Amino acid sequence: MVRTEAFPSVAITGTADLWCTYAAIRTLTWLGRLDDAPGRADSADYLRARRNADGGYAWSRGMPSDAWATFYCAASLAALGETLPDSDRTAAWVRGTWSDSSAGAAYAMMPGQAPDVWATHFSTRTAIELCGDDVPDRDRLLAWLAALQTADGGLSWSPEHGDADVRACYYGVAAWRALNTELPWDVPALVAWLRRQQVAGGGFRFGPDAQVPCLWATYRAVGALAMLGAAPAGDCVTWILGRLGDGGFTRWDGYPVADVWAAFSAVGALRDLGGVPHDVADAVVAALAGMACPGGGYTYREPELAADALRVAAGALSSAPDDPGLPRMRRWLEACQLPNEGGLMYMPGRGAEIRCTLWALAAGAFPDDGPSRQAIRDWLARLQNPDGGFGYWHGRGSDLVSTASAVEIARLLDGTVDTGRLAAFVRRCATDDGHGNVPGAPATLRAGLHAARVLGGPTPRVVAELLARHRVRGGGWANQGNRLPDLLSTYEAVATADRFGIPVEGVDAFLARTATPAGASWSPLDPGDSDPLAGCLHRLLRKRFVDPSCELPALTLS
Repeated sequence: MVRTEAFPSVAITGTADLWCTYAAIRTLTWLGRLDDAPGRADSADYLRARRNADGGYAWSRGMPSDAWATFYCAASLAALGETLPDSDRTAAWVRGTWSDSSAGAAYAMMPGQAPDVWATHFSTRTAIELCGDDVPDRDRLLAWLAALQTADGGLSWSPEHGDADVRACYYGVAAWRALNTELPWDVPALVAWLRRQQVAGGGFRFGPDAQVPCLWATYRAVGALAMLGAAPAGDCVTWILGRLGDGGFTRWDGYPVADVWAAFSAVGALRDLGGVPHDVADAVVAALAGMACPGGGYTYREPELAADALRVAAGALSSAPDDPGLPRMRRWLEACQLPNEGGLMYMPGRGAEIRCTLWALAAGAFPDDGPSRQAIRDWLARLQNPDGGFGYWHGRGSDLVSTASAVEIARLLDGTVDTGRLAAFVRRCATDDGHGNVPGAPATLRAGLHAARVLGGPTPRVVAELLARHRVRGGGWANQGNRLPDLLSTYEAVATADRFGIPVEGVDAFLARTATPAGASWSPLDPGDSDPLAGCLHRLLRKRFVDPSCELPALTLS
């Protein structure tokens, strides 16, 4: 399905995003125009602020380190001419994500997860290109990369997945290129598979099941072919240049907004197809300047228009049923459904993400749209990983946050997931005293609550004991221990207790301590600027304790 309506006006965030920042800096670097970037020092500060004590980097401050955030931050800092802080520690964190597989060994997105080609691409390049390190075992990594090749010639997300995608091809080939060694694949078969993904108009699709060509797929296919010393079978440049409008490039037909990812993809592909015309480069530089945020970093379009799915969903969930703005917010969310994946994007123009899809459905998107609801069910079925769990997006390693989101999406859509495989993944996340978000991770309250909601089988007594271990005497619940309560853990504690029929009380004091003039803070100890997501969860909790019959949606974030 391709939605052609313009995005209706909704609440705006205008804050910088890591993926957008990397895409803008990378694009300007390719064009030799990084000196034209506004606020370079502020952008460097924005990137450094995502560094964690373990040496890795996170999507946003306070979140755990992962491979993609680490690569994006390190690569962007290097492009800006900045020294990578304590690169040895970053290299050590990357080594900690090395993971064994029946087909060899590769990198996981974070310690404890199964290896996937997204993470392997990011971490191989971080280690070799940015930290001056090497991979732990080249032979085993090459064996793992070789096992990505499917029977039809393409590369998949992992040896266990089996479905080829041009993105997986690009990431696998780029990891090989960083190793600077012999090719591990049947190259003619791989080139032939990539060329078959080009459609009649000149653009590329993600794979045989994708309906609509887009710039992201085109860049990944063209880039993979170029690294293999090949090129598309037909003209591609005309199609790419046809995506350029007054405000910049757009990703696919029917999608009306020029964004940073389209610019990144178009410039990346054109570089491999003979070069970027000067007038196109000037247009891209001008468009990116309009996407820079005042405090450093970039968002996906003009900051004053840059809403995202989580915050729009939070606005809808916080609104009264008769709020005149509610239908507009739901239409905006519905316009975020991707044509080739079925799920909803975090920011328009980027890939489908499982938490955003859950929040949008909980906010009332697609109430009577049968085809769109079925598209999400189909996407969800494809998203389940071979280990039984779910990741944030297609091909990413499993974790309990995403797996709990998937189960709740299925519940909201009257759909099903493979419960036997789910249970197997949850068992792998079990610890001596609960559950961790990924196998081998320390036990936390929220991971335990996610496991309970996924399985649906623990007795209320087991859940009540988990809640009691993390209950804070002064009110609320803590994710670790029982001393520092936070709003997300408290929300999930109450939502899960309600699901299991466990009475809860004494939350009023915590809600009072996290209330702010503009909404709510995540913690009583951090009464900073209000986050719309925190404000949403706070309002839903207040409503629940005014009206105990109010059912809290089982929302997840981390």
